[in-house]
Amino acid sequence: MKIGIIGAGNIGGNLTRRLTALGHDVSVANSRGPETLTALAEETGATPVRVEDAARGAEIVVVTVPLKAVPHLPAGLLDGAADDVAVIDTGNYYPERDGRIDAVEDDGLTESRWTERHLGHPVIKAFNGTYAQDILDRPRPAGDPGRLALPVAGDDQAAKAKVRALIEELGFDTVDSGGIDDSWRQQPGTPVYGLREGVEAVAKALAEASPERPADFRA
Repeated sequence: MKIGIIGAGNIGGNLTRRLTALGHDVSVANSRGPETLTALAEETGATPVRVEDAARGAEIVVVTVPLKAVPHLPAGLLDGAADDVAVIDTGNYYPERDGRIDAVEDDGLTESRWTERHLGHPVIKAFNGTYAQDILDRPRPAGDPGRLALPVAGDDQAAKAKVRALIEELGFDTVDSGGIDDSWRQQPGTPVYGLREGVEAVAKALAEASPERPADFRA
C-alpha cells in the first residue's frame, strides 16, 4: 500500500519504520525539507519528499504534526491522493504548545474536527494517545493476551475500516470510539489517553470519559 506520512517526529518516524518493514511504500515529509530526512530514508527505505508531495497517490495519509502547524499545511495537500484516501490524524491540543484555539476552547469543537475543517477532508483519529516507542516495541500477534488496543474515531466508515486494518497489521487491536464529534473520549486527560491495555479495558475507559476537558489541558 502507498502511504504518505507528514511529520517525522516520534510517532511519524516510528510509523515509517514499522510500515516500511511491513512492505508498504512510504513517503515521508517534514517541515524542514526532504534533505533533513536522509538518515531516516537510509534506515527504512522510505522516500523523503516535500510536504506538498507526501500524499501523491497515497491510499493512507498520516498527519502527525502539532495542531498549531495544521493551518500552515499546503492548500490542496490531498489533491493528488487516491480517490478513497483515508487520512489519519494523530494530533492533540496542548495549549502551552499550540496557543489558544478558540473553536476548541469556546465552541467545544473536537480537535480532530478542527483539523478536518482545515484539511477539507474527513479524518480518522488514531495513535494520538499511543506511546511512540510502543509502535516499535509492543506489537503482538492477534489473540496474544498482551496485545494492546488503540481507540479509533471517525465518521467515514470505509476509511475507518481501512485504518483499523492497518493498525491490526501493525500488531495492535482496535476499538471503535465513535465519530469525530465523539473523539473527545480519547483526547488528553481522558482515561484512555496513554492507556496500555487490551480491548476490554480500552472500551471501559472510553465509556468512562467526561466531555469536560481537565484544567491542565485548557488554555
